[in-house]
Amino acid sequence: MKIDRLLTILAILLRKEQVTAPELAEQLEVTRRTIGRDIDDLCKAGFPIVTRQGAGGGISIAEGYKLDKNLMTKEELQNILIALKGLESVDATSRLGRLVQKLTPASDAVVSLKDNIVIDLASHYKDSLSKKINLLRTAIEQRRIVTFAYYSDKGVTFRTIGPYFIVFKWSAWYVFGYCMARQDFRMFKLGRLWRLNLTEEKYSIGMIPPEKIDFDAHLRDDRDMVILFDESVEYLLVEEYGPASYTKTPDGKLLFQRGYTNLDFTLRWILSFGDKAEVLAPADLRETVGKIILKTAERYN
Repeated sequence: MKIDRLLTILAILLRKEQVTAPELAEQLEVTRRTIGRDIDDLCKAGFPIVTRQGAGGGISIAEGYKLDKNLMTKEELQNILIALKGLESVDATSRLGRLVQKLTPASDAVVSLKDNIVIDLASHYKDSLSKKINLLRTAIEQRRIVTFAYYSDKGVTFRTIGPYFIVFKWSAWYVFGYCMARQDFRMFKLGRLWRLNLTEEKYSIGMIPPEKIDFDAHLRDDRDMVILFDESVEYLLVEEYGPASYTKTPDGKLLFQRGYTNLDFTLRWILSFGDKAEVLAPADLRETVGKIILKTAERYN
């Protein structure tokens, strides 16, 4: 949008003593002619912008025109910039980059992000993830229905939803919306969502029941499992659940007890430890794991 571009130009000029039209054009991804028109519009609006031609020339703010930058503390501004840079890792557009540029002080002595905190919310399929997120953002802003193919343990189904939120939780990205087929609110993992299509059909916003927006309720731990782990995988348990998630037995084994809901996910997780894990309870989970191991052994034999 033009107003966003004009504000970005002002922010750049307030941070730098002088900048050239080609530099602005490259940063804002527009032509030099567009920059020229934008500068004229800013001057007409009363902003004291000075343009100097020739070698060493450029565009600058007239001396004496300053912006009070003490609205936020150093720590507050740094936290905002860190969060924005994290979101920028999954944003395929340049809008977040421009916002970071507006807020970044001219001097690293004011706020430094070097060797501090880096948040990368992308994954190995960053390009497709960014496209999905940006399409869903458009759908949410414009209240437009989306359709997609969804891959799950039940096979491939085709869904139509009115999206409400894009959620990053449990180390993955999801879209939360009203599913037309189920006539209810659902969460869909973006990694399993493909052939996403933005339709022209609109949807109306309704009230979301409080229990539906409690995203943690989607992972209720309905049953308890007890597993005996080899001490060599202790670091993996600590990484995922913390050192308080298990107790050490006299022979050095790790006794792990935790609730679980999704059987398919739980089986994959247990089997990922190979012979370093033994399920003690419940009996049906132990039996299922044993059958999978025997079937796998038969295949390799």
